[in-house]
Amino acid sequence: MRPALIASALALSALHASAATLPSAADLAVVTAEVRAAETAFAKTMADRRLDLFTDFVAEDAVFVGAVPNIGRAAIVAKWSGLFKGDKAPFSWAPDAVEAAADGRTAISTGLAHDPAGHVISRFTTIWRKDPDGRWRAIVDQGVDVDCAAVPPKQ
Repeated sequence: MRPALIASALALSALHASAATLPSAADLAVVTAEVRAAETAFAKTMADRRLDLFTDFVAEDAVFVGAVPNIGRAAIVAKWSGLFKGDKAPFSWAPDAVEAAADGRTAISTGLAHDPAGHVISRFTTIWRKDPDGRWRAIVDQGVDVDCAAVPPKQ
């Protein structure tokens, strides 16, 4: 009986210790701001026509979901490279909501993508992870088409 009691106490102690190591609300607010900045900078790579910079925002093990999932940075960059050709970006995007996970190491962002005329074409959702080098990188991304007639163009 005593070993079971000790094991239970250790388990409760470990649970309490792990709960104590969760980031504070202020820490999560910082994470949210960092991820919003990362998403905004990620979008700027498209506007600036900089595939090289886009590449660094994509995690090596990322998955970008579409008609066919693109798995891994190399496949994602190969798929997206055509979107960086030409002088004008085929679309733009910006986050309208960002939330950090309770662990402070992952977060989610979502927002609208617009065509060059400002019409909404999709809503994206990106899951971000803070990699060991301190950079936020997209690990999962998905866009969902939106009924453009239902949403007015951005001003």
